[in-house]
This record gives sequence, C-alpha cells and structure tokens, in this order.
Amino acid sequence: MSSRRDFFKYAGMAGGAVAAGAVSRVALAALPEPVSQTGAATMAPLQPATGRPYNPVVTLNGWTLPWRMNQGVKEFHLVAEPVVREMAPGFKAHLWGYNGQSPGPTIEVVEGDRVRVFVTNRLPEHTAVHWHGQRLPNGMDGVTGLTQPAIAPGKTFIYEFVAHRPGTFMYHPHADEMVQMAMGMMGFWVTHPKAPTPLIERVDRDFCFLLSSYDIEPGSYTPKIATMTDFNLWTFNSRIFPGIDSLNVRRGDRVRIRIGNLSMTNHPIHLHGHEFSVTGTDGGPVPKAARWPEVTTDVAVGQMRQIEFIADAEGDWALHCHKSHHTMNAMGHNVSTLIGVDHSGLARKINNLIPDYMVMGERGMADMTEMEMPIPDNTVPMMTGEGPFGSVEMGGMFTVLKVRAGQKPGDYGDPGWFKHPAGAVAREWGAALAEPSRAASAGGQAMPRRDAPAAPAEVRVRKPAGGHGAH
Repeated sequence: MSSRRDFFKYAGMAGGAVAAGAVSRVALAALPEPVSQTGAATMAPLQPATGRPYNPVVTLNGWTLPWRMNQGVKEFHLVAEPVVREMAPGFKAHLWGYNGQSPGPTIEVVEGDRVRVFVTNRLPEHTAVHWHGQRLPNGMDGVTGLTQPAIAPGKTFIYEFVAHRPGTFMYHPHADEMVQMAMGMMGFWVTHPKAPTPLIERVDRDFCFLLSSYDIEPGSYTPKIATMTDFNLWTFNSRIFPGIDSLNVRRGDRVRIRIGNLSMTNHPIHLHGHEFSVTGTDGGPVPKAARWPEVTTDVAVGQMRQIEFIADAEGDWALHCHKSHHTMNAMGHNVSTLIGVDHSGLARKINNLIPDYMVMGERGMADMTEMEMPIPDNTVPMMTGEGPFGSVEMGGMFTVLKVRAGQKPGDYGDPGWFKHPAGAVAREWGAALAEPSRAASAGGQAMPRRDAPAAPAEVRVRKPAGGHGAH
C-alpha cells in the first residue's frame, strides 16, 4: 500500500459540496491522497478510526479503501487506471481497475453517512462510475450521457450523496461498459446499519468478494474484450484457484459471506459442511419469514447475495461455484472426448512428428494433474492445487472455509490443514468384494407404442477405401 503520511494533511480544506464535474488544479490539490494496493493477499479489516463505528468486512484477496472526515462528510478517492493483477502465483493479467487492483478496493460506510467520492480517470478513454443498487440523486447515478458527462482522461469528478439504506452493493463503469467491465473494472460497497436491527445480526466474521470472468489465452496477458459467453477463467475477486485465499474462522463463529456477480452468467455457490440462510440481497435484508436453510444459492448476473451460518463443524470445507467447468482454469472448449479410446502405440508414432505429444483423456482428465507437461509462460494448469492428501484437481471459482476451535477472535491467518481425529478419514477397504447384482431390464415406458416395435438395427461400419465391404 502506498504511503499514507499525508492522508489527513488536507482534512477540512476541500470545502462544501461541489457539483459533479471536472475539478480544477486548485481543487485537486485539496483532494484526499489516493491510496494504492498492488499485493494480492487478503488484508485485515480496516477498523474505523473516524466517523460512526461499525463492524468491518474482510475482502477476499482485497482491501478496504481508507477515507478522511471533512466537516462531517466521509471522503474517498478512487483512481481508475490500468493495473496488473496476479490471478494466481506465476500468472499475471493486464487489467483495468481502481487504486492499483482489480477489483477495486471495498468502500465501507454507515447508513446515514454523507459520502463524497472523488474519481480520477487515468485510463486511455473516458469513464464514469455507477453506484449499483444505491438510492441517490439522479445526477449522481453515473450513467454516461444520461445522468452526467463522461469523465475524460486526466479529469477528476465528484460524486456526493447520502448512504440511505444498509446493504451490500457494487460499483462499476457505465461508460464503454462491455470493454471496461471485461477489463476488470468493478468494486464492492458495503453500507453498515447505524443502529441495531433484528434483520441484520451482528456477526463474528464478515467476508465479501465479487464473481467475474475473463477470456485470456494461455501465454497472453490481456483479456479478449469481445467474448460474450465462452470465457476460460472464472474468478473470485479476479483470482483463480489455487490463488484464492481460504476463509479462516473460529468454530462457533456466526459468519456472513457477501457475494456479488458481475460476470456474464449465473453462479450456484455451494458451501460444504454447513447450512446457511440468504439473509440479504442488493435490495436489502430478507425478512426472517422468507428465509430457509440452503447449501447452494444461485447468484445471477448483477445480483448480490448475503449468506449467513454458524461455523459449528471443524474442518477444511470447500466453497465453490457448482458449475463444474467454472472450477477449471484456462480450459480449451474444443477438446475431443477420448474416454475409452485405445492409444496403444499411437503416442510413439505421433512423437516422430510432434516430439512433446502426450496421450491424455483416455481415462478422463484427472491424469492431467499428474503430468509435468510444459505450459505457456503466463498461465496456470487447468486442474491444480495440492491438498494434504494429494491433488485437489480444481481451478477457477474454488476456495476453502477453514473452521478451527483454536482460531482466535479477529485472527484471519491460515491455520494450516485440518488434523482429523483417528479413524475419521475415508480409507480403502482391504477385504475382497463380491460381484454386485445387476438388473438387465431396459425399463418400461409411460406411453408404449401400440404397434410392434421394429427389430433393433445393427450398427454398420463402412471401412475406408480399400476395405472389403461392411460388417
């Protein structure tokens, strides 16, 4: 994070409210110092030093943007700029984001706060910021051409409004949106309640992250911005497994996880080992009578889902999208299915033409995690991750909830792998197995045909030229 020695230097100098528009050089000198973060580790919660108190969130592989109080107004400074995001160790992407990262930093405020956000544009094109889900004056909604002029490169605009209702929100561009969001421009916004309410319980751990997708070919660095649906990287906060941090909690903690979706498809997020309730959406808290226990919740495009549970089961529990191809990295979509194909002798013949050719897929794709085949410089294996019992064979939208009895309150450090009690791990059965009984019936039909069915057709295979008929 950049130096903050002058962060409060200009407190009280910015004056009263300024209409949304370009800021002069004189006014720019009084802006809050832009704070930047380039590391990909999960930062500790930012405890509020000024303003109303609240219980802060932890942004998975991210951080919270500091602010200053200026005559009762909470002031932030966002900088839209090109960034380099490490998506996993050894794999970096050239994206656009805010304050050094994609997604940008989380903004945390309290219900009733008057908020002033300075937005400086260091992109090569104009931009604007839409405050997704917020109730605010129309002229602060951030839609280029409709509610405001665009923020030209090199210019700074001011957004100012009151955070009217508590909840979980997002921010993202509403200018050249397909390009700028495909390049990673997005961020999280949390408005905490100003007073206790029965619909928003106090929790011990409060996590948040955004779902997004990219199309970055192995060996390249910049996303393909014209991709509509055929993405090859699915991310939590622009990180892919094994580069996603675990969520580390204490046994018995009440845990809240806030999830926002700014990708191009829905994501059924599934938690192992626990049941949760959806307690909030971007529309606000869910009435208690409308909640029910779940282990999977679908987060549609543009939606937020807030889930809560008691972490009462110790262990290392998977948390992931349940679309199986969303837990893979840099997957090619035109790979042939070769399960059951006999490759005997084929690899030797092909190696005469392609020395590095390796047979794969005849027993499924898990073998790829064991192969030490060369991959392009800037990418990661499709299926990867090493757990305490071997390869995890995952990628993309996958991480782990680590529940420990000894995890101290406020400690978000990784406790390491879970030590299972004796006899509590699935193991190989050593005795002989009897052959299972198998049913041979093809089953009945709900609406059988009245006439007799035709005799089953034989498969006829025609040999290539030079063969002798069919058989």
